[in-house]
This record gives sequence, structure tokens and C-alpha cells, in this order.
Amino acid sequence: MDAPPLQGIDHVHVFVRDRAAAVRWYADVLGLAPLPAFAHWASGGGPLTLADAGGTVHVALFESAGAQPNRSTVALGVDGAAFARWQRHLGAVLGRLPAVHDHGAALSLYFDDPDGNPFEITSFDAQAAREALVG
Repeated sequence: MDAPPLQGIDHVHVFVRDRAAAVRWYADVLGLAPLPAFAHWASGGGPLTLADAGGTVHVALFESAGAQPNRSTVALGVDGAAFARWQRHLGAVLGRLPAVHDHGAALSLYFDDPDGNPFEITSFDAQAAREALVG
């Protein structure tokens, strides 16, 4: 089965010990700043999403007191129709349909490679994705 085309990397999860210090570092070094539209996700241990000025690069900062096993999730962005195609494709190649996580503004599919490295297919075309999903 041929894989559906990808449409870009949506964001990368990064675990940091001190999120405030990391925000300064990412601003100074990479020119990334908190994205106001997703600031509400940062409460309760959720991610603080940073973006470049053009909105094409997103990093989701998670605060963690200690070292983490590899949790650098590569999130690949797709439109709503492609999201449903990815659900079916992953179901076929992984032997089971991945669970759909509805984050309100976005839908995501999470899965790991054979070494445990996490990946995500995500769509901010949430309504179209919901309508096209398999069961």
C-alpha cells in the first residue's frame, strides 16, 4: 500500500526543565515566540506552542522536571481528507486503526516507530477530518 502524501511537519514536542527559560532561549536563538491562539493549551502541564514569524515552524514546549526517554514527537500536518486516508493507511500497515484524539481545534493520530520514537499525524482541518473518519 502506498503511503498518502505528507503536507509538512506541523510541530515538534520538546521537553524542557524550565519552560520560561526555554521560551527566552527559543526566542533568542531561533526567533520563535508563543502562539497566542494556542496559549490555553499550556495550562495543566500541556504544551506551550512557539512559532516563527511566518507561522511555518511550531515547537510545543512541555515542562518536565527530569530527563525523559525519547519523546521528541514528530507531528506531520495534513488536511482533513488526508487525515482519514492516514488513519486507514496506518491501520493497514500497523495492523490496527490508531486512536483518534480530538483536541477540539485539531485531530491527531499517535503511533511509534519500532524503536519507540513517537510520531503524530495531525489536522487542523478538524471538521473535514471528523466527517471523513473511519468508524
